[in-house]
Amino acid sequence: MAASNLLALIDDIASLLDDVAGMTKVAARKTAGVLGDDLALNAEQVSGVKAERELPVVWAVAKGSFVNKAILVPAALAISYFIPWLIVPLLMIGGLFLCFEGFEKVFHALFHSPAEKAAHKAELKHALEDSAVDLVAFEKEKIKGAVRTDFILSAEIIVLTLGTVAGASLVTQLGVLVGISLIVTVGVYGLVAGIVKLDDLGLYMVRKPGAADLTKTIGRGILTAAPMLMKGLSVLGTVAMFMVGGGILVHGLPFLHHFIQHLTEGLNAVVVMLLPVLLEALIGVAAGGVVFMVISLGKKLAGKAEAA
Repeated sequence: MAASNLLALIDDIASLLDDVAGMTKVAARKTAGVLGDDLALNAEQVSGVKAERELPVVWAVAKGSFVNKAILVPAALAISYFIPWLIVPLLMIGGLFLCFEGFEKVFHALFHSPAEKAAHKAELKHALEDSAVDLVAFEKEKIKGAVRTDFILSAEIIVLTLGTVAGASLVTQLGVLVGISLIVTVGVYGLVAGIVKLDDLGLYMVRKPGAADLTKTIGRGILTAAPMLMKGLSVLGTVAMFMVGGGILVHGLPFLHHFIQHLTEGLNAVVVMLLPVLLEALIGVAAGGVVFMVISLGKKLAGKAEAA
Protein backbone atom coordinates (compact mmCIF):
# COMPACT_ATOMS: atom_id res chain seq x y z
CA MET A 1 0.00 0.00 0.00
CA ALA A 2 1.05 3.60 -0.55
CA ALA A 3 1.19 4.28 3.17
CA SER A 4 4.44 2.35 3.73
CA ASN A 5 6.31 4.42 1.13
CA LEU A 6 4.79 7.62 2.46
CA LEU A 7 5.88 6.79 6.01
CA ALA A 8 9.44 6.20 4.75
CA LEU A 9 9.43 9.64 3.13
CA ILE A 10 8.13 11.18 6.34
CA ASP A 11 10.96 9.56 8.30
CA ASP A 12 13.49 11.21 5.95
CA ILE A 13 12.33 14.70 6.93
CA ALA A 14 11.81 13.94 10.63
CA SER A 15 15.24 15.32 11.59
CA LEU A 16 14.44 18.67 9.96
CA LEU A 17 10.92 19.18 11.29
CA ASP A 18 10.65 17.17 14.49
CA ASP A 19 7.35 18.57 15.64
CA VAL A 20 5.68 18.65 12.25
CA ALA A 21 7.04 15.32 11.02
CA GLY A 22 6.10 13.56 14.25
CA MET A 23 2.48 14.59 13.94
CA THR A 24 2.51 13.96 10.21
CA LYS A 25 3.66 10.40 10.86
CA VAL A 26 0.64 9.81 13.11
CA ALA A 27 -1.64 11.43 10.57
CA ALA A 28 -0.26 9.26 7.77
CA ARG A 29 -0.96 6.10 9.75
CA LYS A 30 -4.49 7.24 10.46
CA THR A 31 -5.10 7.95 6.78
CA ALA A 32 -3.64 4.63 5.57
CA GLY A 33 -7.06 3.25 4.67
CA VAL A 34 -7.89 6.22 2.51
CA LEU A 35 -4.49 6.09 0.82
CA GLY A 36 -4.90 2.44 -0.09
CA ASP A 37 -8.27 3.12 -1.65
CA ASP A 38 -7.00 6.30 -3.30
CA LEU A 39 -4.19 4.35 -4.94
CA ALA A 40 -6.46 1.57 -6.21
CA LEU A 41 -9.23 3.86 -7.42
CA ASN A 42 -6.95 6.22 -9.31
CA ALA A 43 -5.05 3.39 -10.97
CA GLU A 44 -8.40 1.99 -12.12
CA GLN A 45 -9.41 5.38 -13.51
CA VAL A 46 -6.89 5.11 -16.37
CA SER A 47 -8.12 1.69 -17.47
CA GLY A 48 -9.44 2.02 -21.01
CA VAL A 49 -6.99 4.80 -21.87
CA LYS A 50 -4.48 4.11 -24.65
CA ALA A 51 -1.01 3.18 -23.40
CA GLU A 52 0.71 6.32 -24.72
CA ARG A 53 -1.90 8.49 -22.99
CA GLU A 54 -1.78 6.80 -19.56
CA LEU A 55 0.91 9.00 -18.01
CA PRO A 56 -0.57 12.30 -19.35
CA VAL A 57 -3.93 11.29 -17.87
CA VAL A 58 -2.32 10.43 -14.51
CA TRP A 59 -0.49 13.78 -14.56
CA ALA A 60 -3.73 15.64 -15.34
CA VAL A 61 -5.46 13.96 -12.40
CA ALA A 62 -2.46 14.69 -10.15
CA LYS A 63 -2.71 18.40 -11.05
CA GLY A 64 -6.41 18.26 -10.17
CA SER A 65 -5.44 16.66 -6.86
CA PHE A 66 -3.08 19.54 -6.04
CA VAL A 67 -5.92 21.99 -6.75
CA ASN A 68 -8.26 19.96 -4.51
CA LYS A 69 -5.81 20.12 -1.63
CA ALA A 70 -5.15 23.83 -2.20
CA ILE A 71 -8.87 24.31 -1.52
CA LEU A 72 -9.17 21.82 1.34
CA VAL A 73 -6.15 22.85 3.44
CA PRO A 74 -7.27 26.49 4.01
CA ALA A 75 -10.82 25.24 4.65
CA ALA A 76 -9.52 22.79 7.26
CA LEU A 77 -7.45 25.50 8.99
CA ALA A 78 -10.47 27.82 9.05
CA ILE A 79 -12.54 25.09 10.71
CA SER A 80 -9.78 24.43 13.25
CA TYR A 81 -9.50 28.14 14.13
CA PHE A 82 -13.11 29.32 14.08
CA ILE A 83 -15.21 26.20 14.81
CA PRO A 84 -12.92 23.55 16.34
CA TRP A 85 -15.90 21.69 17.86
CA LEU A 86 -16.83 20.70 14.30
CA ILE A 87 -13.71 18.51 13.90
CA VAL A 88 -15.10 15.47 15.76
CA PRO A 89 -18.47 15.48 13.92
CA LEU A 90 -16.58 15.78 10.62
CA LEU A 91 -14.39 12.86 11.61
CA MET A 92 -17.48 10.79 12.41
CA ILE A 93 -19.07 11.72 9.09
CA GLY A 94 -15.80 10.86 7.37
CA GLY A 95 -15.69 7.50 9.15
CA LEU A 96 -19.25 6.71 8.09
CA PHE A 97 -18.42 7.68 4.52
CA LEU A 98 -15.40 5.38 4.48
CA CYS A 99 -17.49 2.49 5.79
CA PHE A 100 -20.26 3.21 3.28
CA GLU A 101 -17.87 3.42 0.34
CA GLY A 102 -16.18 0.17 1.36
CA PHE A 103 -19.52 -1.61 1.74
CA GLU A 104 -20.73 -0.24 -1.61
CA LYS A 105 -17.61 -1.61 -3.34
CA VAL A 106 -18.11 -5.05 -1.78
CA PHE A 107 -21.82 -5.05 -2.63
CA HIS A 108 -21.21 -4.15 -6.26
CA ALA A 109 -18.42 -6.72 -6.58
CA LEU A 110 -20.66 -9.47 -5.22
CA PHE A 111 -23.99 -8.60 -6.80
CA HIS A 112 -23.25 -6.94 -10.15
CA SER A 113 -24.07 -9.46 -12.84
CA PRO A 114 -21.38 -10.71 -15.27
CA ALA A 115 -23.46 -9.18 -18.08
CA GLU A 116 -23.12 -5.67 -16.55
CA LYS A 117 -19.35 -6.08 -16.16
CA ALA A 118 -19.05 -7.38 -19.73
CA ALA A 119 -21.08 -4.45 -21.05
CA HIS A 120 -18.76 -1.98 -19.28
CA LYS A 121 -15.66 -3.62 -20.77
CA ALA A 122 -17.27 -3.63 -24.23
CA GLU A 123 -18.00 0.09 -23.90
CA LEU A 124 -14.35 0.83 -23.08
CA LYS A 125 -13.14 -1.31 -25.97
CA HIS A 126 -15.54 0.39 -28.37
CA ALA A 127 -14.35 3.83 -27.25
CA LEU A 128 -10.76 2.89 -28.01
CA GLU A 129 -11.39 1.18 -31.35
CA ASP A 130 -14.08 3.40 -32.88
CA SER A 131 -12.52 6.34 -34.73
CA ALA A 132 -15.82 8.19 -34.48
CA VAL A 133 -15.48 8.42 -30.71
CA ASP A 134 -13.89 11.65 -29.49
CA LEU A 135 -11.00 10.25 -27.44
CA VAL A 136 -10.12 13.73 -26.14
CA ALA A 137 -13.60 14.05 -24.65
CA PHE A 138 -13.37 10.44 -23.41
CA GLU A 139 -10.11 11.24 -21.59
CA LYS A 140 -11.47 14.47 -20.15
CA GLU A 141 -14.48 12.63 -18.77
CA LYS A 142 -12.26 10.05 -17.06
CA ILE A 143 -10.05 12.83 -15.67
CA LYS A 144 -13.07 14.69 -14.27
CA GLY A 145 -14.30 11.50 -12.62
CA ALA A 146 -10.87 10.81 -11.11
CA VAL A 147 -10.55 14.37 -9.80
CA ARG A 148 -14.01 14.13 -8.18
CA THR A 149 -12.99 10.87 -6.52
CA ASP A 150 -9.72 12.46 -5.40
CA PHE A 151 -11.58 15.42 -3.87
CA ILE A 152 -13.66 13.13 -1.66
CA LEU A 153 -10.69 11.03 -0.57
CA SER A 154 -8.49 14.11 -0.09
CA ALA A 155 -11.18 15.61 2.14
CA GLU A 156 -11.07 12.42 4.23
CA ILE A 157 -7.28 12.61 4.54
CA ILE A 158 -7.33 16.32 5.47
CA VAL A 159 -10.08 15.82 8.09
CA LEU A 160 -8.28 12.83 9.62
CA THR A 161 -5.03 14.80 9.71
CA LEU A 162 -6.78 17.80 11.24
CA GLY A 163 -8.14 15.58 13.99
CA THR A 164 -4.58 14.45 14.74
CA VAL A 165 -3.17 17.99 15.08
CA ALA A 166 -6.25 19.75 16.45
CA GLY A 167 -4.47 20.80 19.66
CA ALA A 168 -1.30 22.06 17.97
CA SER A 169 -0.41 25.62 17.03
CA LEU A 170 -1.67 27.08 13.75
CA VAL A 171 1.84 26.98 12.25
CA THR A 172 2.25 23.30 13.11
CA GLN A 173 -1.21 22.51 11.74
CA LEU A 174 -0.31 24.28 8.50
CA GLY A 175 3.00 22.41 8.26
CA VAL A 176 1.39 19.01 8.83
CA LEU A 177 -1.52 19.60 6.45
CA VAL A 178 0.73 20.91 3.67
CA GLY A 179 3.28 18.13 4.28
CA ILE A 180 0.66 15.37 4.19
CA SER A 181 -0.96 16.91 1.10
CA LEU A 182 2.31 17.02 -0.85
CA ILE A 183 3.49 13.58 0.25
CA VAL A 184 0.13 11.95 -0.40
CA THR A 185 -0.23 13.47 -3.86
CA VAL A 186 3.33 12.77 -5.00
CA GLY A 187 3.38 9.33 -3.38
CA VAL A 188 0.00 8.12 -4.59
CA TYR A 189 0.22 9.42 -8.15
CA GLY A 190 3.86 8.41 -8.49
CA LEU A 191 2.86 4.87 -7.54
CA VAL A 192 -0.18 5.01 -9.82
CA ALA A 193 2.06 6.02 -12.72
CA GLY A 194 4.36 3.10 -11.96
CA ILE A 195 1.51 0.61 -11.66
CA VAL A 196 -0.21 1.56 -14.92
CA LYS A 197 3.10 1.21 -16.80
CA LEU A 198 4.01 -2.18 -15.33
CA ASP A 199 2.43 -4.03 -18.24
CA ASP A 200 4.43 -1.90 -20.70
CA LEU A 201 7.63 -2.79 -18.85
CA GLY A 202 6.75 -6.48 -18.96
CA LEU A 203 5.91 -6.30 -22.67
CA TYR A 204 9.18 -4.50 -23.41
CA MET A 205 11.17 -7.19 -21.58
CA VAL A 206 9.38 -9.97 -23.48
CA ARG A 207 9.77 -8.37 -26.92
CA LYS A 208 13.25 -6.88 -26.50
CA PRO A 209 15.47 -8.16 -29.35
CA GLY A 210 18.16 -10.49 -28.08
CA ALA A 211 16.73 -10.53 -24.56
CA ALA A 212 17.89 -13.40 -22.36
CA ASP A 213 15.45 -16.11 -21.38
CA LEU A 214 15.54 -14.89 -17.78
CA THR A 215 14.58 -11.35 -18.89
CA LYS A 216 11.67 -12.69 -20.92
CA THR A 217 10.55 -14.86 -18.01
CA ILE A 218 10.61 -11.86 -15.67
CA GLY A 219 8.68 -9.85 -18.28
CA ARG A 220 5.99 -12.53 -18.54
CA GLY A 221 5.85 -12.62 -14.75
CA ILE A 222 5.28 -8.86 -14.63
CA LEU A 223 2.51 -9.14 -17.25
CA THR A 224 0.85 -11.85 -15.16
CA ALA A 225 1.31 -10.01 -11.85
CA ALA A 226 0.14 -6.54 -12.96
CA PRO A 227 -3.62 -7.28 -13.02
CA MET A 228 -3.33 -9.27 -9.78
CA LEU A 229 -1.58 -6.29 -8.17
CA MET A 230 -4.49 -4.05 -9.16
CA LYS A 231 -7.00 -6.47 -7.65
CA GLY A 232 -4.88 -6.88 -4.54
CA LEU A 233 -4.65 -3.11 -4.04
CA SER A 234 -8.40 -2.79 -4.39
CA VAL A 235 -9.01 -5.53 -1.80
CA LEU A 236 -6.45 -4.10 0.65
CA GLY A 237 -7.86 -0.62 0.20
CA THR A 238 -11.39 -1.82 0.94
CA VAL A 239 -10.33 -3.74 4.06
CA ALA A 240 -8.34 -0.75 5.28
CA MET A 241 -11.36 1.50 4.79
CA PHE A 242 -13.42 -0.66 7.13
CA MET A 243 -10.59 -0.71 9.67
CA VAL A 244 -9.98 3.04 9.58
CA GLY A 245 -13.65 4.01 9.33
CA GLY A 246 -14.65 1.60 12.09
CA GLY A 247 -11.77 2.85 14.25
CA ILE A 248 -12.93 6.45 13.87
CA LEU A 249 -16.48 5.51 14.88
CA VAL A 250 -15.30 3.46 17.86
CA HIS A 251 -13.08 6.24 19.20
CA GLY A 252 -15.82 8.80 18.59
CA LEU A 253 -18.38 6.78 20.57
CA PRO A 254 -16.93 6.25 24.06
CA PHE A 255 -19.30 3.40 24.97
CA LEU A 256 -18.01 1.32 22.04
CA HIS A 257 -14.41 2.12 22.89
CA HIS A 258 -14.88 1.11 26.55
CA PHE A 259 -16.76 -2.04 25.53
CA ILE A 260 -13.87 -3.21 23.32
CA GLN A 261 -11.36 -2.35 26.04
CA HIS A 262 -13.39 -4.41 28.53
CA LEU A 263 -13.43 -7.41 26.16
CA THR A 264 -9.63 -7.43 25.87
CA GLU A 265 -8.85 -7.18 29.60
CA GLY A 266 -6.65 -10.01 30.82
CA LEU A 267 -6.21 -11.58 27.36
CA ASN A 268 -3.03 -12.62 25.58
CA ALA A 269 -0.92 -9.68 24.28
CA VAL A 270 -1.34 -10.75 20.65
CA VAL A 271 -5.11 -11.02 21.09
CA VAL A 272 -5.18 -7.61 22.79
CA MET A 273 -3.42 -6.16 19.73
CA LEU A 274 -5.49 -7.90 17.04
CA LEU A 275 -8.98 -8.21 18.53
CA PRO A 276 -9.73 -4.45 18.70
CA VAL A 277 -8.67 -4.06 15.06
CA LEU A 278 -10.93 -6.94 14.00
CA LEU A 279 -13.86 -5.62 16.02
CA GLU A 280 -13.39 -2.11 14.65
CA ALA A 281 -13.38 -3.51 11.10
CA LEU A 282 -16.58 -5.48 11.79
CA ILE A 283 -18.21 -2.36 13.23
CA GLY A 284 -17.10 -0.57 10.07
CA VAL A 285 -18.78 -3.22 7.90
CA ALA A 286 -21.98 -3.01 9.94
CA ALA A 287 -22.04 0.80 9.85
CA GLY A 288 -21.36 0.80 6.12
CA GLY A 289 -24.21 -1.66 5.58
CA VAL A 290 -26.65 0.51 7.54
CA VAL A 291 -25.71 3.67 5.64
CA PHE A 292 -25.86 1.80 2.33
CA MET A 293 -29.38 0.52 3.08
CA VAL A 294 -30.57 3.97 4.17
CA ILE A 295 -29.21 5.62 1.03
CA SER A 296 -30.58 2.86 -1.23
CA LEU A 297 -34.00 3.15 0.39
CA GLY A 298 -33.89 6.93 0.02
CA LYS A 299 -33.11 6.62 -3.70
CA LYS A 300 -35.97 4.17 -4.21
CA LEU A 301 -38.45 6.42 -2.39
CA ALA A 302 -37.23 9.46 -4.35
CA GLY A 303 -37.64 7.49 -7.59
CA LYS A 304 -41.19 6.51 -6.69
CA ALA A 305 -42.02 10.09 -5.75
CA GLU A 306 -40.76 11.35 -9.13
CA ALA A 307 -42.70 8.65 -10.96
CA ALA A 308 -45.87 9.61 -9.12
